Amino acid sequence: MFTNRGSRWMAGALCAGLLLASGVARAAGVSFIEPKDGATVTNPVHVKFAVEGMKIAPAGTMTEGTGHHHLLIDGQPVPKGTVIPANDKSLHFGKGQTETELTLPPGDHTLTLQFGDGAHRSYGPEWSQTITVHVK
Repeated sequence: MFTNRGSRWMAGALCAGLLLASGVARAAGVSFIEPKDGATVTNPVHVKFAVEGMKIAPAGTMTEGTGHHHLLIDGQPVPKGTVIPANDKSLHFGKGQTETELTLPPGDHTLTLQFGDGAHRSYGPEWSQTITVHVK
């Protein structure tokens, strides 16, 4: 026989297990909300991104557990601690933005979302996600 406190703990543990098993609970990291991997898109391409397990903060904020998004067009995840370059294929969202519109040439492209700290240093491949899109 469980006490009331034990019953609540057991119910909570059971719910957490069910969420994990169903795939509803997300692991820490970054993700694309849109477009979906493998999507066929047209210009301008609307891109939305999210992060779980860290808080979004503007560039320059050096508080542990915070950072901002970077979007690498046809690029790879950046090694942990490496400064993420800023150029026309490596976009920084240092104001804390979580969406953008891109114009891409027709064809297949990879989009890599990379989370970095306030000094634009990569949190590593475990804080990245890469998808492929086809632009009409």
